[in-house]
Amino acid sequence: MMRITVYRNGSLTNGKVVAVKDTMENLMENIGEKLGCTVTCLYNHLGGCIDDIAIIRDDDLLFASEGEPFIYTLTQLQSHVTDVPVLIPQSLSVGRTSNALSSDTGLTHISEQADATVAKSDWVTLNVGGKLFTTTRGTLTRFDGDSMLARMFSTDKEIEWYSRMDESGAYLIDRSPLYFEPILNYLRHGRLILDKFVNPEGVLEEAKFFGLSSLIETLEEMIEREQLPDDNTPITRRDLILRLLATPTNQELRCQGMNFSGANLSKLDLRYINFKYAILKNANLSGANLSFCNFERADLCKAFIDSANLMGVKMLCANLEGTSMRGCYFEDPAGSRASMEGALMKNVDLEGSHMAGVNLRVATLKNANLQNCDLRGAILAGADLENCDLTGCDLQEANLRGANLKGATFELMLHPLHMAQTVR
Repeated sequence: MMRITVYRNGSLTNGKVVAVKDTMENLMENIGEKLGCTVTCLYNHLGGCIDDIAIIRDDDLLFASEGEPFIYTLTQLQSHVTDVPVLIPQSLSVGRTSNALSSDTGLTHISEQADATVAKSDWVTLNVGGKLFTTTRGTLTRFDGDSMLARMFSTDKEIEWYSRMDESGAYLIDRSPLYFEPILNYLRHGRLILDKFVNPEGVLEEAKFFGLSSLIETLEEMIEREQLPDDNTPITRRDLILRLLATPTNQELRCQGMNFSGANLSKLDLRYINFKYAILKNANLSGANLSFCNFERADLCKAFIDSANLMGVKMLCANLEGTSMRGCYFEDPAGSRASMEGALMKNVDLEGSHMAGVNLRVATLKNANLQNCDLRGAILAGADLENCDLTGCDLQEANLRGANLKGATFELMLHPLHMAQTVR
């Protein structure tokens, strides 16, 4: 038959040895008769409530309560003990000295340093928004000594902090338990781990409330990373505008390789932006100021760039197949030429565009619509102009040497095309 040693809650004197049998009700009634009290709850030495007789082990040390919350025995006992050696079970020992008894006895001596050690390991219960959390003072004071939690549970006697408690003795904190739990776990092991459905912004607000500066920085970095668009998610007009506002005017805005598929970027001032390797399929750039932008090897397939300002733009080897570029302006009075060398421009619509001096060397313009374009001094050497419609174009001094002019239409030309412009 099992037996246990039982003391009144908050005491290690006048204990009784009680046999464990039958049910919890009979056990508590038996304990009450021996201790002379009405027992409603049994605690183990760590303050855990025993509610099932099956978990009681032989020679366990338990504390009988008449309904009051668990009282940490060593803290109370030490306030009355000075030079008298006190023997307590090894499971309750909080300090080891050279006076300790043999480990075979399972007993040890309370050292003079026990006060500080007990304070560090003293268990406390927090009632956060109606949910109970049990932890130690050492955990709550481990990081950020100036935080609210560290000040609330500090062992420094100069720091006074008053907090209300509920009827069970738990400290009341009117905050969200959902967001407090990851904070408590962070204080326990130093790592921030969030469940799938826990919003880091909510945890950030709690970290700011409790003044945990190290955790605030970690959460802010996490939120910033999450706000960056996924590699496969197209960037919206709003995303780009926020980037523009955050970039000083004297710095280059780099959008290399970013995905702007289908984005509405019309009528924006996007001068000098680096769109190298960017994806702008079906994007709307009509009326935008794209002067001196870099679209090298960018994908602008079937984009809408009508009436855009393209002075000094770089579109080397860009994909402009099926793109609408009606009425675009490429001319730069200062002499800086737009470069579209090697660009893929099949079926592009450039009708009415001002393209004086533009570099279209070896570009592919098969089936393109170039009606009424101003191509004075343009470089079209080696370009593929098969089946292009050049009706009404101004090709004065344009370089067409080596260009493929098969099936091209040259009607209503403003200036006659000279042989020297086409012969190598």
